[in-house]
Amino acid sequence: MSISTLVLGSVNVDLVIHGPRLPGPGETVLGGEFLQAPGGKGANQAVAAARAAAGTVAFVGGVGDDPFGTQSREGLTREGLELSGLITFPQTSTGIALILVDAAGQNLISVASGANARLSPDHVDALPDELFAGAKVFLTSLEIPLPTVRRGLERAREQGLITILNPAPADRGILEGNLLSLVDILTPNETELCQLTEETWGSEAEGAPTGAKSTADDPSRWRAAAVKLTNRGCRSVIATLGPAGCLAVGDLEFRQSAPAVRAVDATAAGDAFNGALAVALAEGQPLTAAVRFATATAALSVTRAGAQPSLPRRKEIEQALSRWTAQPTEGVENG
Repeated sequence: MSISTLVLGSVNVDLVIHGPRLPGPGETVLGGEFLQAPGGKGANQAVAAARAAAGTVAFVGGVGDDPFGTQSREGLTREGLELSGLITFPQTSTGIALILVDAAGQNLISVASGANARLSPDHVDALPDELFAGAKVFLTSLEIPLPTVRRGLERAREQGLITILNPAPADRGILEGNLLSLVDILTPNETELCQLTEETWGSEAEGAPTGAKSTADDPSRWRAAAVKLTNRGCRSVIATLGPAGCLAVGDLEFRQSAPAVRAVDATAAGDAFNGALAVALAEGQPLTAAVRFATATAALSVTRAGAQPSLPRRKEIEQALSRWTAQPTEGVENG
């Protein structure tokens, strides 16, 4: 079986409201527009990879035996994914995500896990060896049970795959039991890096003035937090910083800027980044080029509404890269 990338993760149906602003606790905000779209971090990342890849991408996950599950499977099939590892759980609902998006593209998300919570290490063990042996990169995230994530990483490591863990939503359980020693590349965003390292900065920092800038303006703070995670066992951390690009720490250290775009919806930006990163690495691109490819993919995704509907295809990514000349900076190899 010829697989470039193997993705293990969640499947959700996204129920999205685009409104003028995000509501506060107990507040109702009128004037929104509704959108239903396929989602889930695992499925999003698999679709992002499939659209960016020249080869085949395989997806392992779970759906319920409800209409949302049928719709999800049909949609993933249309994307050309290899779905022998997609399980339908009887008498179970498919995962649902309720997403609120404001006029600036920022979002709030609440998830009912459904079938995702039933995906177990036994299901990973039941996957044929050929599915792992035929792949080059393994990508997973944290909307499924942590023991299942660990077992996926273990099987991928046994087969010599490059392993990527997107720690979203953040779970400090990944810091226990040497789990990060199974991870080649950890890809937290700004919030997740803060939560995993128990750092505070910007307006959250003690004594910070109102309206304090993000620590993306202070790269030393980001690097110090990322180093904490590499010290826990992963080879590299690539921290995604939204409009500020990303910071890589570990085997290579560099900053990558992001192209300036008009943000509409940032819901799947991280998933676009991770799927494209996995594909680029599976194709043998060096890390700096792979990160640039992934950054361009994420930037394109935020210019469109929805999760999977926003994910660009390979031709669009290559066209964006041809227009964008920003290169990584401060590249330093660390042995």
